[in-house]
Amino acid sequence: MRLTRQTNYAMRILMYCAANDGRLSRIPEIASAYTVSELFLFKILQPLVEARLVETVRGRNGGVRLGRPADQITLFDVVRVTEENFAMAECFENDATECPLVDSCALNSALREALNAFFDVLMRHSIADLVAERPNMRGLLGIELPAQPQALAG
Repeated sequence: MRLTRQTNYAMRILMYCAANDGRLSRIPEIASAYTVSELFLFKILQPLVEARLVETVRGRNGGVRLGRPADQITLFDVVRVTEENFAMAECFENDATECPLVDSCALNSALREALNAFFDVLMRHSIADLVAERPNMRGLLGIELPAQPQALAG
């Protein structure tokens, strides 16, 4: 099974937002970090917003941020929203009536089991996990957090 480019970049948008510590992220910044077109990211953004994985803030100082905490967004949540088809073989298709084994095929059963195992693994990993595994992610993505105010010496 191969995930689409859309799914890949949907996860990257969410990772960028998670690494940005709840601050609003701008699509041009995300596009620049991943060297991909802004138009492509805007296309991906719509299903993420509809699924409430991302929320948008309009206006001059607007942007996008996670719709819920990163540890509550699983990779399965993203795949479910961005992938259209999970058919691993023709017999998974709705109109698969050509094969006489369609209702009792061991291959179909084995592939379904494999797909469910794939989904189980995706459900165990969150966007927060992906960001936590790379402590230098902010630097790699060019995210600069605001400087912390220095404590006054007393």
